[in-house]
Amino acid sequence: MGTKTEDEIAAEAAAKPAEPEAADTADTTDAAKADAVKVEKTAPADDAVEGDDADDADELVVVDEVAPARSTGVFQGAAAVVSAALGVIGLSGGWLGTVAAARSNIVGQLETKQSASVADQIQALYGDSWQVTALIAGAFALAALVVGFVVLVRPAFGAPDQVQAPWIKSVAWAGVALGVIGLLLAIAKYSDLIYGLPSTS
Repeated sequence: MGTKTEDEIAAEAAAKPAEPEAADTADTTDAAKADAVKVEKTAPADDAVEGDDADDADELVVVDEVAPARSTGVFQGAAAVVSAALGVIGLSGGWLGTVAAARSNIVGQLETKQSASVADQIQALYGDSWQVTALIAGAFALAALVVGFVVLVRPAFGAPDQVQAPWIKSVAWAGVALGVIGLLLAIAKYSDLIYGLPSTS
C-alpha cells in the first residue's frame, strides 16, 4: 500500500479525460436512436393520412357517380304549362269554338228553307253550332290530356339519372285532370246530355 509512482499517476491522469468522451459518444448514439424512432413513428402517420385522403377521394368519386343529376326541365315545364292551358280552353272551346259555332249558324241559315220543319230549323241554326263547339272543345281537351300524359311519362324514357321537378309534375297533372273533365263535358254536350235541343212536339 505504498506511494504511487509517477507512471501510475500519469496513467490515472490520462485515463480521466477519456470518460467524458465516452459519455459524449453514448449521448450521440442515444440521440441518433431517438431520431430514428421518431422517424419510424411519424412515417406510418403520414402513410395513414395519405391513405385517408385516398379513401376520401374514392368516396367522393362514388358519390359523384351515384348522385342523380337534376334536370333543368325547360321543355318539360313548358309542355306542362301548355297542357294546363289547353285543358282550360277545352272546358269552353275557346275563341276558335265561338267562331266555328257562329259560322255553322250562318251556314244553317243559308241552307235551311223556309218550308223546313221547326225541328230542322232549330237543328240547323243551333244544334249544329252547339255540336261544333263541343267537337272543338273536345279536341283541346284531348290535346291537353295527351301532352300532360307525355310530360308525366317522359322521365321513364329519358335519361335515368335525371330528376323531374315537382312543379312540372303538378302542372302536368293539372293539365291531365282538366283534359279529362273537358273531354267528358264535350262528349256530354255533343250527345245532348247537357243543354239538349228543346223538343218541338
